[in-house]
Amino acid sequence: MLAINNYQSSILHDISLEIKGNTIILGSNGSGKSTLAKVMVGIIENEATTILGKKHHELSRIQKIETINYIPSKLEIFDEYMSVQEFLELSFIGISKIKVQELASLLGISTLLEHNCQTLSSGESQLLLMASCIAHNALITILDEPTSNLDQIKTKRVFDIVNSNEYLQHKIIITHDLNFAYKLGFDIVFIQSGKVVFQGSNEAFFCAKNMETFFGNSVKIVENFVVSNL
Repeated sequence: MLAINNYQSSILHDISLEIKGNTIILGSNGSGKSTLAKVMVGIIENEATTILGKKHHELSRIQKIETINYIPSKLEIFDEYMSVQEFLELSFIGISKIKVQELASLLGISTLLEHNCQTLSSGESQLLLMASCIAHNALITILDEPTSNLDQIKTKRVFDIVNSNEYLQHKIIITHDLNFAYKLGFDIVFIQSGKVVFQGSNEAFFCAKNMETFFGNSVKIVENFVVSNL
């Protein structure tokens, strides 16, 4: 579905990987996860990435829009007067059949539709970004830290959406939340100092040996949960 062949930069080093299904990208702060996402989606121009066998420059504008969508970790609005409803309406590109009201209800932001986007809290902005990617409904959606500003209830809401096959087609998720990653069961790519040091199944990654290798004694698996070892 998506492949990178020998990508090299000052941040990422000899990146070669193939993503065929739902995948989680893990790694410490500054390891290159968001940079990798921008390479995948073509925000960072490159010849190393192929999507469905085609390089970015071989895809038309419409094909790019329909094929891949990157959702950053922070909402940035350049129109200071744009409302939540207007933002969501602009997110639709004719692929998704869900309606704005239904979408707002799904994410729990129905009461915010008339609010100015710039007045939203960080958590509300995160939910709006999630709603926008469902409206877009590209073949591949890359979500960068989709739960970083969310409380437990909202995190569970996002988890249920991502874990469902109803709203998004193929998902690539960047996260620091190991339990979120563990419970989703998606394949894992682990980046360390700009290099891919693990790519494989969820089960293979979340073993005692890897937990110790990648996280030392900072985390442990207890009764089918990944928890901080405080």
